[in-house]
Amino acid sequence: MTTTLKRKALRLSYFTVGYMVLECLLSLLAGFLAGSIALVGFGLDSLLEILSGGVMIWRFFPHRGLSEAAEARLERRAVKIIGYTFFILAAYIFYEAAQKLLFVEIPGPSLLGICVALASALVMPALYLAKFRTGESLGSASLKADSRQTLTCGLLSVALLIGLGLNYLYGLWQADPIFGLVIALFLVREGHRTVKEEKLCTCACCGLPPPAAPPHR
Repeated sequence: MTTTLKRKALRLSYFTVGYMVLECLLSLLAGFLAGSIALVGFGLDSLLEILSGGVMIWRFFPHRGLSEAAEARLERRAVKIIGYTFFILAAYIFYEAAQKLLFVEIPGPSLLGICVALASALVMPALYLAKFRTGESLGSASLKADSRQTLTCGLLSVALLIGLGLNYLYGLWQADPIFGLVIALFLVREGHRTVKEEKLCTCACCGLPPPAAPPHR
């Protein structure tokens, strides 16, 4: 039973990464075509979800030839790099969003972007439930935490859908860069948490042994 649940958890992680790759590519394409920093920011957030999901898959695979301590060191190094990447992307999105607001660079409406946001708003809650229930059955704190991150992605999709819809239907272009600023703040928060705790927002590193304390002299 446990083996079956672990395979299900791995399949869910594979699906998450595959879906995020598609979401990332379509969001970036729609964002560049429409000049929408909200869509570009959403696509870059999806890119970080792909990196986080990759770490999650790595955690579910048994590793041969590496000690637990070596695995822990490699994973913490990867997680720290991802953490600093949050800050770099947040700075880029904040700069672009602020520039569009200050210089009135009006993004065009994006029907493709609306479709991407709508699809994610529908898929993410269903994926959240599947992950959470599997995590409950497995007793896996990391998978349940990962499910909550999936739910957060769904909420961001709803917010993006509202922003894009306001621009598409009513010409309220300011909603687009404002949502870009929201994404930038979200990335700063997650980056700070990741670097400070040496854990991804998905808690993909749950269960790792703590770093060894330096020897007393």
